Amino acid sequence: MKQFKFKQFAVNQDRCAMKIGTDSVLLGAWTDVDAHPYSILDIGAGTGVLALMLAQRSGAELIDAIEIDDDAYEQCVDNFETSPWGDRLFCYHAALDEFVDEIDDKYDLIISNPPFYIDTYKSNSKQRDLARFTDAMPFRQLIESVSKLLSENGRFSVIVPISEEKEIIVLASKEHLFPNRILRVKGAPHTEIKRSLIEFSFQETSIIPKELIIETARHQYTDDYIELTKDFYLKM
Repeated sequence: MKQFKFKQFAVNQDRCAMKIGTDSVLLGAWTDVDAHPYSILDIGAGTGVLALMLAQRSGAELIDAIEIDDDAYEQCVDNFETSPWGDRLFCYHAALDEFVDEIDDKYDLIISNPPFYIDTYKSNSKQRDLARFTDAMPFRQLIESVSKLLSENGRFSVIVPISEEKEIIVLASKEHLFPNRILRVKGAPHTEIKRSLIEFSFQETSIIPKELIIETARHQYTDDYIELTKDFYLKM
């Protein structure tokens, strides 16, 4: 699918290795914007879908994104420019470490759907591998960068495989970032938990993780999933 259409915007993705999937939509819809962030950063933007979702959901005046891949960067810029919020969106063509070194600003909200396939298997597409594997942007580098870029009362929202949940929480704690919300996602009632959505901040709180089931049968979506994504999916 070259173009993915949402209710208020469309995303072209023919030049991006990683296409829009459930992970991005979940993260973009679940991330808390109740604190009315002024500035938002999307790390590893790809198509730019997360930044676009947050532009729809928030009044943030400054929404930046960074993307290292040439084709994905160009596509992200195009998607920003053709959206209803082009004046608030900007994409940097840079690696994360370069960006951290050059930017003095702090962000009220940082969001990332990072590459996280830590297998030995690689595909024949170098571009797709860069988008999918953690060696392109390891969790440690991501967390250390977030700790430098996040404002004192800011929030960092991320999605990881459930198998990596403990690791990223431990890494974050070393940078004085602590989980404030956790949502664990299952595809169906009797399947295993696959993903963990985590919101971090510099404030330590006690939390009770929540669980979301996407569907009860093929294309029979749960009320919770519909409620979360209805502002975006055309058929919800």
